[in-house]
Amino acid sequence: MTRHLAELNTGRLLVPTDDPKVADFMSNLDRVNGLGKRMPGFVWMMEGSGEPGRGNTDAKIDGDPQFISNLTVWEDVESLENFVWNTVHKQFYDRRAEWFEVMGDMHFVMWWVEAGHKPSLDEALGRLEYLKAHGDSEDAFGWAYLKQAHHWKSKSCGEAVAV
Repeated sequence: MTRHLAELNTGRLLVPTDDPKVADFMSNLDRVNGLGKRMPGFVWMMEGSGEPGRGNTDAKIDGDPQFISNLTVWEDVESLENFVWNTVHKQFYDRRAEWFEVMGDMHFVMWWVEAGHKPSLDEALGRLEYLKAHGDSEDAFGWAYLKQAHHWKSKSCGEAVAV
């Protein structure tokens, strides 16, 4: 059985998606997501409305129009790590405080899926809740759980995201 790595990253924008304060973030969603889709090891991404410049910002969590998510599947840890930490994505990650609230709770989770499986947002949110309740396990984990993940330690990933 071949397994792939699924990841969910959630965040709450400081302002609505059409506010000028998040214009730089919104105007680069297609660019960054498009790069991710072309990266070696990319498998799948949950898509939004398809409207240019919206990314997946239309998939709301708990009906909150400012709570957005990114759900992807990768062949392996190294492929995801390479995209997150070694591409233009890192520049936007470093600017996240300009656009997103500081999350008090864990807002990032990874887990293994069978090749070909496309997780739903509900499934991913369930994994996130599992991680919050039980900590790292084979069912749900953060960067620190993955022995083969190294970049998060040196590329400014806060412990709240790593665990």
